[in-house]
Amino acid sequence: MSTTGATADPLAALGSLPGVAESVESVRKAVDRVYGHRIMRRRSNEITSEAALRGARGSAALSGSDWALEEVRRRTDFSGDGEGRTVGAALRLTAEAGQLLSIWRQSPLRVLARLHLVAAADREGAVGRPRQDGEPVDEPLVELPLPEASEVAGRLEGLSQLIIAGGSAPALVTAAVVHGELLALRPFGTHNGLVARAAERIVLVGSGLDPKSVCPAEVGHAELGRAAYLAALDGYVSGTPEGMAAWIAHCGKAIELGARESTAVCEALQRGAA
Repeated sequence: MSTTGATADPLAALGSLPGVAESVESVRKAVDRVYGHRIMRRRSNEITSEAALRGARGSAALSGSDWALEEVRRRTDFSGDGEGRTVGAALRLTAEAGQLLSIWRQSPLRVLARLHLVAAADREGAVGRPRQDGEPVDEPLVELPLPEASEVAGRLEGLSQLIIAGGSAPALVTAAVVHGELLALRPFGTHNGLVARAAERIVLVGSGLDPKSVCPAEVGHAELGRAAYLAALDGYVSGTPEGMAAWIAHCGKAIELGARESTAVCEALQRGAA
């Protein structure tokens, strides 16, 4: 996303794209339904914990490790193979994201570096910093052209400035742009998808849209499927108004599905079935 132009608040300008306002309102209603559930008044910590587990499972699935929820819940050792390490990284990121909320608005680049360090804890080499020219990127599920390191640095700085400056953009728009930009740039050598989705989660929680982190967008992204995810990402990368609006709407639908998942968990708890 270009961070320059005539408007002083390009993120807010995206909110006026066709269909975006409707997506924002639909997301708000879905989130309100979860927070209005009677179980949330008494057992919100349980809903948060379950949403974290399901969100991590969904994010790992999009990165090629599509494990059953009960397998993720049961497993204690994630070091055995590539899929296990991906699931373990997703779980670590979910736990870490909640600790970084206070830092995000002051130093988003520091947070992104920390997220990558946590995700790549079982790897050696270039971890916790953006890649340099000539360094490989292991992100086989995203096959878009890879920007040069100099472009990555400039766009990350521009994104950081927008976040620090704040503005009037809806949380959905900001979260979608952070998510899309990180996927488009793939600033790290590994785990870019996991980091992008964790950063989306930080925006949604930190903005106050989902303060208890009970609407895991990662669940929705996984449910919508990898093909739809990548097709929507193509729209973001195109930079066209239609493409940007389609990506934002896709992210909005993912949040709605995450909210629906937690509503179902609330219902199960209410019935005494979970």
